[in-house]
Amino acid sequence: MTLTALHPKITACHLERKAVVYLRQSTPKQVRNHVDSQLCQRTLVERAQGLGWYRDRITLLAGDLGQSASQAGSRDDFKALAAEVALGHVGIVFGWDVSRLARNNADWYQLLDLASLFDTLIGDNDGIYDPKIYNDRLLLGLKGTMSEAELVVF
Repeated sequence: MTLTALHPKITACHLERKAVVYLRQSTPKQVRNHVDSQLCQRTLVERAQGLGWYRDRITLLAGDLGQSASQAGSRDDFKALAAEVALGHVGIVFGWDVSRLARNNADWYQLLDLASLFDTLIGDNDGIYDPKIYNDRLLLGLKGTMSEAELVVF
């Protein structure tokens, strides 16, 4: 069976691996009061399908909803995601706003380093990024830095 990608950065090798959609909201209050945010984030499953992934190859991680992304320590799904990327099982990681996957640069760059090493793409509502490509890595780095800065400024 030949898998056909519908984006220039996505290859058949990516499509043969999982697409992981990681849902994020920082507090239990956000989870309760902003259900629309979760619904928007869940549309990333359809986006993955639209880009060529079969539904049975798409994993939705929602176990960290209501937990701050300022540290990965208590976020079991984030740790599992990083492990799956490191095992080469993931073709792409989706987040509604990828900078929210980790709100500190240590966790963010660890994920980017693993994604680069194991040829895993990063996707959000703005685009598809390949952390091996300099300009994509630069943009992802800026998104992560701004996300971490928001914790201090706001």
